[in-house]
Amino acid sequence: MHRAAFAHAGQPGTYEARRVPPADLAAAIAGLRAPGVLGANLSLPHKEAALPLLDSLSGAARAVGAVNTVVHRDGRLHGDNTDSPGLRDALSDAGYIWEQGAGVIVLGAGGAARAAVHALIRAQQNVTVVNRTLERAQAIAADWHDPDADVQVTALPAHAAPWESAALVVNASSAGLNDPDQTPLDAAFLTRLPAGTLVYDMVYKPAETRLMREARAAGLSAHNGLGMLAHQARLAFHAWTGADVPVRVFLDALTRAGAPAAAQGQDT
Repeated sequence: MHRAAFAHAGQPGTYEARRVPPADLAAAIAGLRAPGVLGANLSLPHKEAALPLLDSLSGAARAVGAVNTVVHRDGRLHGDNTDSPGLRDALSDAGYIWEQGAGVIVLGAGGAARAAVHALIRAQQNVTVVNRTLERAQAIAADWHDPDADVQVTALPAHAAPWESAALVVNASSAGLNDPDQTPLDAAFLTRLPAGTLVYDMVYKPAETRLMREARAAGLSAHNGLGMLAHQARLAFHAWTGADVPVRVFLDALTRAGAPAAAQGQDT
């Protein structure tokens, strides 16, 4: 994606993947201060561990408690989280209508769920976090607890979640990743959702997860996470270079690389 973005922007640059063992993270982060390095992306398990190694953090990185993008400027390293706004933009592309106070159900309670809650609460959505271990969902809700806010984050077991009034369901768990027969949710809950509900699965491999198949069987719209992957990359590239490359460049690069082309609507 990023090599395609450099080509589109007419800028010199390259993007390489490097495997960094946890014990070597501090040295790898320090290496980003070298002249000519624009920054880096971080994947698990480094997104949280990198926080104290950076000079500054964006509001999103602080709120989510994780960094996926590091930006190098004049020897200083700034940590950002583009997963959160990347999800917001992908949901818009998928046709989600941002009505203030709408109800959203987030499945999962890990870092991806925290990024989702951050994006949704900033967009004035009421969020219910559903997770197999309720205590982990309650911890997320407690972090965003604000009795004076117009919208709230709550944690509930699946059987008690407000399915009948949900406008959006986001799977932020790893259920279904590389396993088309795994699902984070019993299909019976999908039948309780209103007809216009969007089901967004952050998983993009396989292209169509069991959750997506069962959502469509229930008459719902369902999208995979390829759009989020492209949007978070677009935002990271902009942070590094200042170039605003269309998300279609990133999606086309994914398609050429053999990524599943099952995300619709990303035309901006």
